[in-house]
Amino acid sequence: METAKKIMEKLEAAGYRAYIVGGVVRDIVCGVTPEDIDIATEAEPEQIIAIAENQGWKAIPIGIAFGVVAVVAEGHNYEIATLRSECYGSDSHRPETVTLGVSLEQDLGRRDFTINAMAIDVSGQIIDLFGGRGDLAAGVIRAVGNPQQRFTEDGLRMFRAARFAARFGFVLEEQTLQAIPAALPRVNGLSVERVRNEIEKTLLAEYAVQGLTVLQKTGLLAASCQTREQGKTCQVPILPELVRLVNLPQNPRHHLHDVWQHTLEVVALAPCTPILRWAALLHDVAKGWPEVRCLNKEGQPSDPGHDKIGAQAAVSILSRLKVEPQIVARVAWLIRHHLFFPEAEEKAVMKWLKRLLDKRFKTAGDFAEAISQLLALHEADRLGGHTHPDITGLEAVRLLVQGILRDIPFFPAQLAVSGREIAAKLGAGLQVGDFQQNLLNRIQAGQLTNTPAALQAALEARTRRLV
Repeated sequence: METAKKIMEKLEAAGYRAYIVGGVVRDIVCGVTPEDIDIATEAEPEQIIAIAENQGWKAIPIGIAFGVVAVVAEGHNYEIATLRSECYGSDSHRPETVTLGVSLEQDLGRRDFTINAMAIDVSGQIIDLFGGRGDLAAGVIRAVGNPQQRFTEDGLRMFRAARFAARFGFVLEEQTLQAIPAALPRVNGLSVERVRNEIEKTLLAEYAVQGLTVLQKTGLLAASCQTREQGKTCQVPILPELVRLVNLPQNPRHHLHDVWQHTLEVVALAPCTPILRWAALLHDVAKGWPEVRCLNKEGQPSDPGHDKIGAQAAVSILSRLKVEPQIVARVAWLIRHHLFFPEAEEKAVMKWLKRLLDKRFKTAGDFAEAISQLLALHEADRLGGHTHPDITGLEAVRLLVQGILRDIPFFPAQLAVSGREIAAKLGAGLQVGDFQQNLLNRIQAGQLTNTPAALQAALEARTRRLV
């Protein structure tokens, strides 16, 4: 803050009023230490650059058309923007024209929500022209001015509203909430990457359920955005598969909630990582599909095979949203295996682990991480609305898994004999890998111990049989 104040003082000394603006002011009002500080000023880019260079600071014009200059001062980066107003056109996110040199009120009035439309002057006084402090105190997200206009200007603001609800646990002011459905056509022009980023930030927020509820109730989940493929613009459905989970019944003998409410509960309980939050959001996505939904002998709804079909659906959904391939693969694996769980007995757990191991796992650490994630998803699934969750059994399995993965090798690199030593005795080639797998199987079956002496003896015995 001291460096930011110094920059503002230099701008003011040159005759240009300057203010700290945006989300950083909101955070300061909330008592949160700011990370990135943005400054707005009456100075135009050329003047900002001249003042910065006169102080020995590095100045980088990063958005001259928008009046934005990055200034590096005392090891920190500050974005300094000329006070501006904006006029939007056909682009769903970027303004068509920008007018520099407007008043502070005009600059703050172009922003999305009142909680983000405050400023701090060089003396430290908070300037709140739109009631942001009151909305912060009340826990309300309210559009600046006319909400319909704000959302029609920039379609991404609708997703930002959901994201702020998820971050702070706030509710949307009624007119702001009601303005979203009418502005949904503006979503069509947003890039899938921008929409995906906002949804992921919502998923990773402390109050993710509140943000997801906004996305569902306003129709944003059912909307479409766009992507460019082979020079053509294509429409991309966002998450319509989730909409059909709302009010979808489950067997009351085993479940307390409909599928959507259960999904929200599982998201809230899942650890806050992209993989686990996406897996929680999509773990039951195939429930209710015609090829999945049936009635059991008691006449209650049942969804056999929703894990397998859901995993396939997750790959399709996350791929079209351009989620990182590594995340897509792990999420699909977790959904595919989230239903089945072994008894808390060592042999059963060992058999379960061997069944889960496949070629996608390259290291012991990768496999251990995946198993830990699977246990976490299973726990969230049980606690998220099962009538009789058995966490005691789960904890016992978790302890057995930890012991097995610590003591028993599942990968050749964990063996107490190296591939080079094996090749020296058996010759290089496929036989090395075959023998390593033989050793792993025997150790896992309790027929060998993973010690140099035991494995060297097994290698000598194999060598003698080949003579």
